[in-house]
Amino acid sequence: MLLSTFWLSAQKEEIIGIDTIQNKSIDQLVDLIKNSRREKASVYENILKSKNISGNDLSEIYIDIGYNFYRKEESEISISYFQKAIDVAKSNSDNETLSNAYLKLGNSYLQDWQNQKALDTYHQVLQMAQERGNLKKEIVAKSNIAIVLRRMNQLEKALEDCRSLLNFIDRTSYKNKKNHVNVLTIISEVFLDLEQFDSVLKYADKGIAISAPLNYEIGIADLYTKKGIVFFKRKDYDQALSFFYNAEKILNELEVNDRSNQRINVNYFLASYFYEKESYEKTVAYLLKTINALKENDLRKNRVIDAHMLLAKSYKEIGNIDASVLWFSKHQELQDQFQKDKDKTVHKIFDQSTQQLDNKIRKLENKQEKEQKLKSYILWALVVVVLSLIFILITYFRKQKANKKVFNELIQKISDFELKEKQENIESKESTKEIIIDDEKIDAVLKGLDKLENQEYFLSVDCNLRSIAKKVKTNATYLSRIINNYKGKSFNDYINDLRIDYVLKRLKNDKKFRSFSISSIASEIGYKSDNSFTKHFKAKTGLNPSYYIKNIEKLPAN
Repeated sequence: MLLSTFWLSAQKEEIIGIDTIQNKSIDQLVDLIKNSRREKASVYENILKSKNISGNDLSEIYIDIGYNFYRKEESEISISYFQKAIDVAKSNSDNETLSNAYLKLGNSYLQDWQNQKALDTYHQVLQMAQERGNLKKEIVAKSNIAIVLRRMNQLEKALEDCRSLLNFIDRTSYKNKKNHVNVLTIISEVFLDLEQFDSVLKYADKGIAISAPLNYEIGIADLYTKKGIVFFKRKDYDQALSFFYNAEKILNELEVNDRSNQRINVNYFLASYFYEKESYEKTVAYLLKTINALKENDLRKNRVIDAHMLLAKSYKEIGNIDASVLWFSKHQELQDQFQKDKDKTVHKIFDQSTQQLDNKIRKLENKQEKEQKLKSYILWALVVVVLSLIFILITYFRKQKANKKVFNELIQKISDFELKEKQENIESKESTKEIIIDDEKIDAVLKGLDKLENQEYFLSVDCNLRSIAKKVKTNATYLSRIINNYKGKSFNDYINDLRIDYVLKRLKNDKKFRSFSISSIASEIGYKSDNSFTKHFKAKTGLNPSYYIKNIEKLPAN
């Protein structure tokens, strides 16, 4: 009886509540939607739609609600409201509101790292802006397209678009305004990715100079961060720290959300500074401050993934190996997921493997339940261990045998290649006949490449597509095509092949060189990290550098 009374009372409260909500104004309902959970928000939204609201006004209301969740970085919810605004605007042929909704939808996709959807949406905005002659929206759309291109590592295209956009802005009334600063910020980021640090400082200083009279504090903070990164990369850590602290101060004054990209960047590089200074506890504090503020969707951001790796390294330095292993594992999971999302790969294999693993676990659990005696369980475990050890040993010896075969074939190839080189040198001295190439420009570039190969310019850490293009007096695009057509490979493969061929021969013939560390060898032949060197060495030879060096030492002296 008591329970029945309580239920009736609750029903009555609910009815009274609905009646009360029905009497609320449109603005009050919008506030309730903005500040409620999705379940309750849907109830308020249904009541809102029952009001006598015109299509144009309803679109604007949806945009306003979506922007509220966008600022909170709740991308999934903001996307849903912007799409609702688009649907209503389409049905009312309201092109201006439709364009605004598309732009904000693109921003939400960008915030949520759905890069391809963001790119498609921005192209729709650009098309509409050009059709209507809306210069401001055209600038914003092109700026955001450049951001997506940078994320997708199409740096040359992003750089080309930014330069074109800056020239365009110089001819409009938007020169020296916030949108101008935003484009300068984007081009600074592209140059930062290209490691052209002087250009980063040039455009960042210009952006700061424009931002100051506009009181565009968030723009200044972003550009301070980029300048700090330049000095950090140049190992001028104290100068870098000054810029990071200035950026942090501005973000604190503006009460910028800890989940924002600006805050994540500043915290990450402050942590990196303290890591370089061996203040590992401070490093951990800054990283945890960032990570603890994040939501699941934030974990796909590049800098967040990097933060997990830096945290693992910091715990290792502190001596907390368990924590180091934990954060390294999380980093690997995020990195793998990021790569899958970036390449748009299908997840079926992963799902199938997970299902198979679940099935095996269930079978093992059922078997363990059926086993009645401890002796039989131990025996089973021992069998599994022994079989595993046998399998590991067999795999190991097969791998060693395969590596030995690869090594012997590699040594034979190097010997044959060295003999061929000697014969070609003799023949080249005896004959002055040259290969004729019809196109003089291509001929000049190929000769320039041969000259640089003979000078071993490919061993320089500054060797890149732009520097070589400059030396052979052509542009990067043309040089890339020539290498593709006449060398039969991409520029990166061309340089890596030259470096690995060089290091194979030198390691074989130079005992002192073999005594260098892998890191020193990598640096000697132009790689910025031993990981990069090892990856390319193994890709070309099938062996690790350490294995190759170890077995070279076993060969009889010439």
